[in-house]
Parts: sequence; structure tokens; C-alpha cells
Amino acid sequence: MLYVGCHLSASGGNLEMVRTAESIGANTFAFFTRNPRGSQARKEDPEDCAKAVEALKAGSFGPLVAHGAYTMNLCTAQPEAREFAASILCDDLRRMAALPGNYYNFHPGSHVGQGTDVGIAQICDALKKALAPGYPVTVLLETMAGKGSEIGGRFEELKAIIDGVGDDSVGVCLDTCHVHDAGYDVVNDLDGVLAEFDRVIGLDKLKALHVNDSKNPFESHKDRHEILGEGSLGVSAFARIVNHPVLGKLPMILETPNELPGYAKEIALLRQLAGE
Repeated sequence: MLYVGCHLSASGGNLEMVRTAESIGANTFAFFTRNPRGSQARKEDPEDCAKAVEALKAGSFGPLVAHGAYTMNLCTAQPEAREFAASILCDDLRRMAALPGNYYNFHPGSHVGQGTDVGIAQICDALKKALAPGYPVTVLLETMAGKGSEIGGRFEELKAIIDGVGDDSVGVCLDTCHVHDAGYDVVNDLDGVLAEFDRVIGLDKLKALHVNDSKNPFESHKDRHEILGEGSLGVSAFARIVNHPVLGKLPMILETPNELPGYAKEIALLRQLAGE
């Protein structure tokens, strides 16, 4: 069975997200832990979280894939901004403890001229501090398109972070649009890309997928998502992904430019491709 869903608004609370996911045929979903373009977080509601946990169990949901704010740059060149980003990470992982056993995904960051090695060291420092309390959450580094000074466009960069943190609770979320734009050919050589991932990082670290088509051609380093089948990856690539013996078992999150009816159609499409 596929675990597939999409990004949902957290404004109505956790239980409402579970009910919305069920209404569109999803059995996992993603949500932003706070304003994705800012830093403000919704007021905590322990009762709502407890009800959501029960609803997730009753609905046989797969792991959720929460997403950190886009503005959280752990390796910015500005010390105060970097410290603030690290504090957001700590708070997000603490909040995730109310929904135990799920994933927290984030963009590693942009070193903005400091150099990749310096950026990776700063990300590692922030992660080690945030993970110290041992909250029941697995942190996922997202594969990136490699635009500008972005860290995470190469598997080797993610491996360096994982090794630098030295914590088993750090894994990877593979974004199909991002890796395609970064130069990993998941369209024509999916098995080759996964073999490279296994060689560099290890497939045991691959925990979730962002399932997105791309508006741009291969190796463009652009990062612009497209509706499934309407971009440069194409439906056949997603058929291979959902039927892959490794990938088909992972939670799959749609981040395509859609509203709920569009997501419902894409979820149905992926299930159809998988023969469900």
C-alpha cells in the first residue's frame, strides 16, 4: 500500500488536517510547523494533538513529514540570524514530540558566500544542539536543486552533514523535482541514481519522498515544481517510482502547484499507477 499525501494547511489544527487528508484519499501528509515564509508558530494545543494521534492510528496513516520554514537558514553568514534559525529548529523539534514517531524535513540552507564546508559545519552544530534532548522525531535533510550557494544539491553534501552530526535520527527526504534539476537522472536511470545514493549515503537513510514534476529541463538547477505529468519528468517516471521496491514503501508527499481537488486527482493517479 502506498503512503501518499500532500502539504496541508495547519491553521485549523492537527485533527482537522487528518480529516482533510482522509477526504482526499491521503494516508500521510505534510504541514509547515510555522509560517513557511516567516517564523511565527501556531499556539500549541495538547488536546488537539492527542486527538490527532488517535485519528492517525485509527486511519492507519504512514509517517507524517512536517516541514521547517523556508526562512530557517542554519548557515547564513549573519550570526544573529543563524542563532535565531537554530532556536527555531530547537523549538520545532520540541513541538514535534506531541506527534511522536514522525518526520521533520527541512532545507539544509545556503552558505551565502562562506563556502560549503563552513556551511555544513554550521548546520551540524545547530542539529547536534537541537537533537540533544532526544525527542521522538527523525530529522530529514531535503535533497536540493543546487541553485546558488544552496547546500544539499549533491549527495556528498548531505552525507557530510549526517556524518558530522553523528546521530542515527538524521535521514534524507528525496525530492524528485530537486534531484532532477540538480543533475540526477531519475527519469532515465532511476536505479542508477539510487545506487549512487546508496554508495554515498546509504538507502537506509532514505526515509521519505517529495513527489513533484519539474517545470525545468534536466540539470537546470532551478527548482520549480509542476503538476505530475505536466513537466519534464512525466507520468512514466512516477510509475517507476511508485512501483520501485524501495521507494514504493516510503511516505510520498506531493508539493505540486495544486489545490485540494488537484491533489486528490494526483493521489488517485499514483495509486492507479501502483495498481491499487
